[in-house]
Amino acid sequence: MNTVLIVDDHSDIRRLISITLGNEYHILEAEDGVSALAAVRHHHPKVVLLDIMMPGEIDGLQVLQAIKADPDTRDTLVGMITARGQVADHDDARARGADAYFIKPFSPLQVVTWVRNHLK
Repeated sequence: MNTVLIVDDHSDIRRLISITLGNEYHILEAEDGVSALAAVRHHHPKVVLLDIMMPGEIDGLQVLQAIKADPDTRDTLVGMITARGQVADHDDARARGADAYFIKPFSPLQVVTWVRNHLK
């Protein structure tokens, strides 16, 4: 079973995505950048769904950059889920290696469809 890591400082967002993904995947959750990176390095998820704006030392863009810079994790699919909807934000995330960019409020079905399509 493929592992999906959901990273958001809001538990309701993590829960919404987790419920929408159903029992198809092994779901892990993290609420900040530091715990997200630890989970990526320890569990090697196939997909990370990652918020940009989170409390703590590391934001989502830094997590994305670390995932894509590490030879052991660079093939991990990363979908950004964020309130940052400006074109420049989207372009910045793509330049750092984001595989998808979903703007809050997002469609959970759209996220799940993206995950399913990329894990076939």
